[in-house]
Amino acid sequence: MLSCVVNVSEGRDTGVIRAISLAGGRCVLDVHSDPDHHRTVLTLAGEHVEDAVQGVARRTVELVDLSAHRGVHPRLGALDVVPFVPLDADGSAVAPGEDAGDLAGALDARRRFAFWAGEALALPCFFYGPEQTLPDVRRRAFAGLEPDAGPAHPHPTAGGCAVGARFALIAYNLWLSTGDLDVAASIATAVRGPAVRALGFSTAGVTQVSCNLIDPWSVGPAQVYDAVDRLARDARTSVSRAELVGLAPAVVVDAAPRARWAQLDLDPERTLEARLARSGST
Repeated sequence: MLSCVVNVSEGRDTGVIRAISLAGGRCVLDVHSDPDHHRTVLTLAGEHVEDAVQGVARRTVELVDLSAHRGVHPRLGALDVVPFVPLDADGSAVAPGEDAGDLAGALDARRRFAFWAGEALALPCFFYGPEQTLPDVRRRAFAGLEPDAGPAHPHPTAGGCAVGARFALIAYNLWLSTGDLDVAASIATAVRGPAVRALGFSTAGVTQVSCNLIDPWSVGPAQVYDAVDRLARDARTSVSRAELVGLAPAVVVDAAPRARWAQLDLDPERTLEARLARSGST
């Protein structure tokens, strides 16, 4: 079984977001929009997830014009990121490194989607995953790195698309009680490492350390919250709130101290496994 966490460069127009979400049908388990990032993250999973992702992709390219986009989050295209993620047969997230073959299904889905999007949507697609990271693609796309599928030049309104095969990660934002972007950027640099990617953003008069926990089994929300808060206090500020973007693997939520779930913005009902079981889309 597979999940796919589609990142769309639209976080403000609720009508457009709803139309894109409806195109994924019952496979859409969660929709998270952020107007400052100007971005929506849709979590899809289920037996027909590849068809659902194609539906989401087609509506996104129809409705989102990247040329008018203004948001703090980096983006390559309207349909910015399409990562396929392996799940066990029961719908639980597969931990990285369990088996070298665990990504095989995700890699096959990545290839099928990229060549479909290149032909059906005239959308240039760049692979990321085992061979190169998403930051590598963002840095080099159309500047020395050619698309793996689709046209060699950006789509006139949709740009390009990064299509991935990866294990589950957690997108996690931590707001700081300061408007000083230099502080947020410095903290993001300090917490960045093999299991954590982080950027500092300025959002609506405050700042944010926006993280991808790429191995949440080893570095989870509690650990990154505490690291950011410690660094923030050294800079005479603090973490004001946390935000889970989308869904988290159940095992990662269960590993966090139950007494801190509210502080960490974790909830057993906001796990991939709980939403998949409730959706009946398997």
